[in-house]
Amino acid sequence: MSSAGNIHNPAMWGGRFAEKTAASVAAFTASIHYDARLYRYDIAGSRAHARMLARQGLISEAEGVLIVQGLELIEQEIEAGNFVFNPELEDIHMNIEKALVEKIGPAGEKLHTARSRNDQVALDVRLYLREECRCLMQLLTELQKAFVVLARKYQQTVMPGYTHLQRAQPVLVAHHLLAYYEMFGRDRERLADALKRINVMPLGAAALAGTGLPIDREFVAKELGFLAVTANSMDTVGDRDHLIEFMSAASLIQIHLSRLSEELVLWTTEEFSFVTLADSFCTGSSIMPQKKNPDIPELIRGKSGRVVGNLMSLLMLLKGLPMTYNRDLQEDKEPLFDTVDTVSQSVAIMTQLLANLTFNEARLAAGLGGGYMTATDLADYLVRKNIPFRQAHAIVGRTVAFCLSQGKELTELSLAELKGFSEVIEDDVFVVLSIAGSVNSRVSLGGTAGSVVAEALKRAEEALGLL
Repeated sequence: MSSAGNIHNPAMWGGRFAEKTAASVAAFTASIHYDARLYRYDIAGSRAHARMLARQGLISEAEGVLIVQGLELIEQEIEAGNFVFNPELEDIHMNIEKALVEKIGPAGEKLHTARSRNDQVALDVRLYLREECRCLMQLLTELQKAFVVLARKYQQTVMPGYTHLQRAQPVLVAHHLLAYYEMFGRDRERLADALKRINVMPLGAAALAGTGLPIDREFVAKELGFLAVTANSMDTVGDRDHLIEFMSAASLIQIHLSRLSEELVLWTTEEFSFVTLADSFCTGSSIMPQKKNPDIPELIRGKSGRVVGNLMSLLMLLKGLPMTYNRDLQEDKEPLFDTVDTVSQSVAIMTQLLANLTFNEARLAAGLGGGYMTATDLADYLVRKNIPFRQAHAIVGRTVAFCLSQGKELTELSLAELKGFSEVIEDDVFVVLSIAGSVNSRVSLGGTAGSVVAEALKRAEEALGLL
């Protein structure tokens, strides 16, 4: 009966079936069109598995060598573009195994001993994600370097700081840029933490219950550079937590890029004109010849939707799944691959854009006028004169109201006018009300004073190996 079944259903799992899979079903269930990118990891896992099988006496040494050699030939063919993927074989695992059997004969049919596609794909994805996670961490490091290099270049330049998109207090450009250095540093730390749970070896769980054959999971883990092996076979084949953890971290990276992009879009407008993007990182209009559009920041901002959507897709995919492996899990790869590609490309191109960005210092200086940006400094001045902060706040509020009625800035008021609001005000107030005085007074840890920013910049350069 099994022989007859194979005649009707030639699939490598088709022994139990008396009918050939419908063409529509084969097309619907195939994943080779996107999981072909896992070929290197599938082959690496299979090589380690074959060596383990030979070491454990489950196949002969000669068969182990033959399998490894055959896999290496297949890898070379794929990389040379000479390998033909067959959608009828469903996925990357079956395509490689079929090709191996064709190359080396019956020894190839022994490769799948003591494993299932369930733990095999879990291995492939972990190997893939481990590598991509490390690559993205390096891309984030390069992005951080771009911020630090810009911060060093504009270390002494002052710009308006905003809350609610209203001018608030003056800050150093370097301080603003180092805020993003910190932000993307946290992103890198999240990836490093996720990597601990990605870097766990799943092979050996088999379909869901483990195997009765004498395998050595620790040997395979060592061969593939894993730090540990998974502890429960059922959890192993149904687990996609590490994907969700990575995609959560990746979503936050893209959101941070989107926030940065929004500032760049604003700053490049005529209304702000705080920065100039290189022509090579902008595009024009098909109808308005004068336009120079910040398309890169806009696209990065827009792509945050698809990255967050991918995370939601995977969360919903897992939401209703019972233990252990379910075919639904085939749907995990496309959102994962798209997230890896989108976030990595976004980080890389943002790094290049920043390396070709110029701050317009004259415009930044002009932006420091108006808005009564040193009003808080006046309140702090009054506090140092032993006036309770709430009273100081009210005094400065009345002072600003007077300035508005007179069309004056705080620095344009005479000492007599200022004393009309509080007798404790003396000549030294004018230093406090200056932009430079305001910036350099912010000496609290993490503040924008030049001395504090210089120390922060030095720490960042040391951490990134730029010194």
